[in-house]
Amino acid sequence: MSGNTFGKIFKVTTFGESHGNSLGGVVDGVPSRINIDIQKIQGALNRRRPGQSIGEKKNASVTARSESDSVEILSGIFEGKSEGTSIGYTIKNESQHSKDYKNLENTFRPGHADLTYFLKYGFRDYRGGGRSSGRETASRVVAGEIARQVLTHFIPNLTITAYTQRAAGISISKVDFSQIEQNPLRAPDNEAAAKMNEKIEEIRRNGDSAGGIVACCVRGFPAGIGEPVFDKLDAVLSHAIMSIGAVKGIEFGEGFSCVDFTGKTNNDVMRACEDKKSVRFQTNNSGGVLGGISNGNEIFFRAAIKPVPSIYQSQKTVCVDSEKNFFDTDLQIEGRHDVCLCPRIVPVIEAMTSIALCDLFLQNCQCSF
Repeated sequence: MSGNTFGKIFKVTTFGESHGNSLGGVVDGVPSRINIDIQKIQGALNRRRPGQSIGEKKNASVTARSESDSVEILSGIFEGKSEGTSIGYTIKNESQHSKDYKNLENTFRPGHADLTYFLKYGFRDYRGGGRSSGRETASRVVAGEIARQVLTHFIPNLTITAYTQRAAGISISKVDFSQIEQNPLRAPDNEAAAKMNEKIEEIRRNGDSAGGIVACCVRGFPAGIGEPVFDKLDAVLSHAIMSIGAVKGIEFGEGFSCVDFTGKTNNDVMRACEDKKSVRFQTNNSGGVLGGISNGNEIFFRAAIKPVPSIYQSQKTVCVDSEKNFFDTDLQIEGRHDVCLCPRIVPVIEAMTSIALCDLFLQNCQCSF
């Protein structure tokens, strides 16, 4: 299987399956002598791990699967600093219930990668989806936190903040970053999050699932980063975000809304700053990217998150026999599954954003490492 590596200079390779012994990864291209805080890496993993609740209210969105997701660093970090060599790491799987998936050995779950993996490889790990499982994203979160620490070494005021903007048909009414970690949905609006959680609980009781929108805001990233043709900043970010299994769409700034604007209303007005050495923007319809290059404004995008395909209702699907003949059948999925991915995908989107921006920054910057 190819396609396990992302990046040109800051390269991330992940490995592992949902019900295998462990997950892990290798990060190459980290400059030497960068302070790497392993506790912050573990903290990022803790935000993504299953079986958690946020705040006082029960999290209706997440799976009951409980994993410690403890990262073990194997190489590349010595006395808290990067050595300039490959950073290897593993995360043990501790709570697999593989028996829950025995009925999927020859049956394909609607909305999952089961069928396409079978059509491509003629064979698949049916336990929890194997390599296609969302659990693979744990490896990305480790790499993403390393990328974030590399970026903030060179750009101390950089912040990368993702949050749930909409879930189960309910949208936020305000954006208060201080509230993101105060509610089960990781929304910047506690009141809206409570309504989302109630709706998701209702959907859970009906054996169904919900989708949503996760937004991401990058502040402090310098202007002039990104390649103007095939490796545009927004193209590389799109590649990174769309590589997350549950993401079905991405838009920057006003995105699809701009089709109803005129050129005059869509163009971001520029004004010279008081020091005459920089430019400020009165709006950010472009999402901080022009011609594939960062313009110094906030980089802002939204990602569409599909409803979790594993639902507790009977579904029509197909199965296959030993001769690879397909037959119609019905399927009742078992096991432990999320109902809405938004709160757990927030740290994954931050991680992939960090990885993409770190790779582009190292390609563009003239820093002496």
